[in-house]
Amino acid sequence: MKGQGILISAFAFALVIAVFAVINVDQVQVNFLFAKTNTPLILVILVSTLLGGLTVGLFGMLRIYKLQKTVKSLEKRIAEQPDASDKFEASFAYDAKENEASEEQPESQPDGEDESKR
Repeated sequence: MKGQGILISAFAFALVIAVFAVINVDQVQVNFLFAKTNTPLILVILVSTLLGGLTVGLFGMLRIYKLQKTVKSLEKRIAEQPDASDKFEASFAYDAKENEASEEQPESQPDGEDESKR
């Protein structure tokens, strides 16, 4: 559902940019630091939007790549450490058996009688 919302908003944004670009068809002077040129404003708007979208997409892909790398390294660390969890589970099972055994042992002294009185 979230992916559909993002796709619909991207299409709406593209439509708004296209309408804005079509309205502005006048020639404008663009200064590229090393050269000046007269270009239709529609091209300036569309090229700028395209370059901005590509830049955002590249940064997004870079972030996804880093996150995938982190996930793989963490999965590798988890796969290398099954012994720690097995030891914990074994000690927990051992403690549970001790508790059961101590509960099953009958008391050796009758109620109210001290060892000191024997």
